[in-house]
Amino acid sequence: MKNILFVVGSLREGSFNQQLAEQAEKALVGKANVTYLDWTQVPMFNQDLETPVLPAVQAVRDAVKAADAIWIFSPVYNFAIPGSVKNLLDWLSRAEDLSDPTGASAINEKVTTVSLVANGGHEPAPEIYRNLMPFIRTNFVDELTFSKVNDSAWADGKFIASEDVLAQLNKQAEAVLAAIG
Repeated sequence: MKNILFVVGSLREGSFNQQLAEQAEKALVGKANVTYLDWTQVPMFNQDLETPVLPAVQAVRDAVKAADAIWIFSPVYNFAIPGSVKNLLDWLSRAEDLSDPTGASAINEKVTTVSLVANGGHEPAPEIYRNLMPFIRTNFVDELTFSKVNDSAWADGKFIASEDVLAQLNKQAEAVLAAIG
């Protein structure tokens, strides 16, 4: 069975993106193994920190390399991807061996996809991912899921995925599985 690594872009416990990821996990039951990346200890990118490789950076690199696909669940902050997610992708896209002219990274050639939860206004964010993910040399599955936060979630913290969003997640899951073969 294939291994899909989920990256929840909001580090808030019980975040709407965490809840969307849990819905996506249901779409993969019996089709793939799902794990969640713990990237809470990854520092802000700084070339001075690249060598020796920090344990937190090596841990996320190892998790990414062990996965067949990476599925990012991203909030949208000010019409863009969160700086924390971009920082993680910056670390993952750096060459593992700085003396290697090919610059192979942990995320190089990995199947990747993105789902987004936002309070509206997320239209520019998908384009940022559509440009960024191929640039950092991933095999980007451009079958994205977008969801607006339901109004009641702001009061009770419970994200409710609509039937349309659940259908999008299922379609996205199938596209990711097809891409990894």
